[in-house]
Amino acid sequence: QVHLVESGGGSVQTGGSLRLSCAAAGYTYVGYCMGWFRQAPGTEREEVSTIYFFTRNTHFASFADPVKGRFTLGQDSTKTTLYLDMNSLKPEDTATYFCAAGGRRNGTTCTDFTYWGQGTHVTVSS
Repeated sequence: QVHLVESGGGSVQTGGSLRLSCAAAGYTYVGYCMGWFRQAPGTEREEVSTIYFFTRNTHFASFADPVKGRFTLGQDSTKTTLYLDMNSLKPEDTATYFCAAGGRRNGTTCTDFTYWGQGTHVTVSS
């Protein structure tokens, strides 16, 4: 069973930065998608970013329009943790952020994520 644990959420002022971490225990990432999603109160969950690993060292990543140019993905050296680096944060980024794994590559998108973390909350104040 894959277990995902998000961390790094907190409160930050507009224009600040945060790094969210997703520790993926027991996950074989090659050939699957991982991703970050977010959900604000009263809204539907939306995709933030996804990444598909063709091999251990090659991948394809995509970002939703609202975060393009501000958010980036990263990995630790052991490939066991996926990071979401959030920069130039805005109040509209306030949400609970979820890590997902086990997604299937479908054309140029990732779908059918099997594993989900509990979420970590981000609050951006003006």
